[in-house]
Amino acid sequence: MITIDKKIAKYRVEKPEDAAAKAAAEKPAPLLRQEDNVVWMHEKLERPDMLIGSTYKIKTPVSDHAMYVTINDMLLNEGTPHEQRRPFEIFINTKNLDHFQWIVALTRIISAVFRKGGDVTFLVDELKGVFDPRGGYWQTGGRFMPSLIAELGHVIERHLQFIGLLKKTEMDEHRKKLIEEKKAEYEARNKQTDAFAKSLFPEGAQMCAKCNTTAVIMMDGCMTCLNCADSKCG
Repeated sequence: MITIDKKIAKYRVEKPEDAAAKAAAEKPAPLLRQEDNVVWMHEKLERPDMLIGSTYKIKTPVSDHAMYVTINDMLLNEGTPHEQRRPFEIFINTKNLDHFQWIVALTRIISAVFRKGGDVTFLVDELKGVFDPRGGYWQTGGRFMPSLIAELGHVIERHLQFIGLLKKTEMDEHRKKLIEEKKAEYEARNKQTDAFAKSLFPEGAQMCAKCNTTAVIMMDGCMTCLNCADSKCG
């Protein structure tokens, strides 16, 4: 029994929702789970003593010396379900000193973007879109490379696909089968020889404006690329 020894000035009827809100406010905050403590890449993250690296060789017909591109990755959240490799820095080594200044500048800028964190995959399209005003060069297999910077973009794309930050685009099985059939049919019908006879694609194929590969042929009345499946007919 509650005894009231003072004059009642005002009163309020407590509702069920008021009691629930009061109980929720008094409930202690849940402890942070170990799985929630995820480390993300950011520019203040200190460089560890050891990084995981991969080196790629670039040999072009426009230079007597090859370029060696090394990309070092940081392993974040090691041993947890959130473990992930993220690019941390890039180095380019070559005996050709003609490119020394822009190589140093480019590697520093790309490394800074890597350490910034977030989505770094945009670098691939930016670099691949650079064209040399003196003209590009052809790689072995008939693929045209518009510039040395563009090939560096392809190397970074290959590395990001290797560590899982980019997905490699693949055609479905039906389209692959169709292309193989049309490729065999085209080769059987056209037995001519041209400058790209050693190409992996049919003889007489034209260059694709999308993937820069000599793989465009006439297929069912439409110019179609056998490398990326780009078609003028949609």
